Amino acid sequence: MNTVTIKDIARMAGVSIATVSRTLNGGRGVSQETRTRILELCYQHGYRTNLLARGLSASRAGLIGCVISDLDNPLFSETALILEQLARQQGYHVLFCHGRAEDRDIGQVFDFLIGHRVDGIILVSSSKQAPALIGSYLSRVPIVLQGAFESADGAAAIQSVCVDNYLGGRMAAEYLHSLGHRRIVCLGGRQNNCSHYLRLKGFTETARQLGLAVRTLPNTLTSSSTVSVGYALAKKFFIEDFQETAMFAVCDTVALGVMAAAKEFCVSIPDDLSLLGFDNIQYSDLPNIHLTTLDHQISQVMAAALDRLLSRIGGDAPAQPQPLMVPPVLCRRNSCRAKA
Repeated sequence: MNTVTIKDIARMAGVSIATVSRTLNGGRGVSQETRTRILELCYQHGYRTNLLARGLSASRAGLIGCVISDLDNPLFSETALILEQLARQQGYHVLFCHGRAEDRDIGQVFDFLIGHRVDGIILVSSSKQAPALIGSYLSRVPIVLQGAFESADGAAAIQSVCVDNYLGGRMAAEYLHSLGHRRIVCLGGRQNNCSHYLRLKGFTETARQLGLAVRTLPNTLTSSSTVSVGYALAKKFFIEDFQETAMFAVCDTVALGVMAAAKEFCVSIPDDLSLLGFDNIQYSDLPNIHLTTLDHQISQVMAAALDRLLSRIGGDAPAQPQPLMVPPVLCRRNSCRAKA
């Protein structure tokens, strides 16, 4: 049986080859009726696009790689979904790989993506090792960092987009201060995570200016910020005779663990302890949670990261770009209250 080509599908559908290509890539500008007709013809005749073969014969494969960690974290799963939707609108597909910048075998992940001829890579990471990792691969493939890094950590050529973590920390301190809280604990920060470092830096520096007493309880248990980590850290905190009236959890998943532990210790949130998170994951506004938090603005962040990557792929990116930081938004809910 003769192999059906994209030219054959276009002829049978009565459309141009470009229209068939946009349909198969999920691009815009194709009516639903035409899209349905093309896809039915592809199914009937067994036509499948071969992205790798297409990449070998073209300057671009229409494929983006994304290296992401902790897919069990709702923020990262939402990040992946948003990126996939945005890329499809631009005619790109996304090849996702799990990995952390500090992993010993992370180089294998990048080599795998480059071997599959991705046009560019988005690394979702706030690890302190991320800049060095990107620097070792920039000559081979365009890369954008979606995450925070300290300016001293990497070269000026690194393209990066993230939420403004330092500003978020400032906003958290100012909000809890406005509610009358003067003794506050910061929970869950990881030493190797630049996002956590900047959030806590913004919080503690602002707290010092406002005259607040701040205690920090870091996450030394694991390299992830999970609900179980928040639960374990909160249990240690509640066992003590704590004096704080408010808590700033470094992310929402940690805050959810705090809520679980609070129920076990009969600590009322917010009556006994106001709780403020960061990220505004999808679970934060569920009934019986209603967590006050700072919205990560992940849709804006990912749109900007993809835009920068596509500019770099097209050769339009500046040689020494400035990091783009998106301001977070405070979501006032039921887990914080004014100090009595």
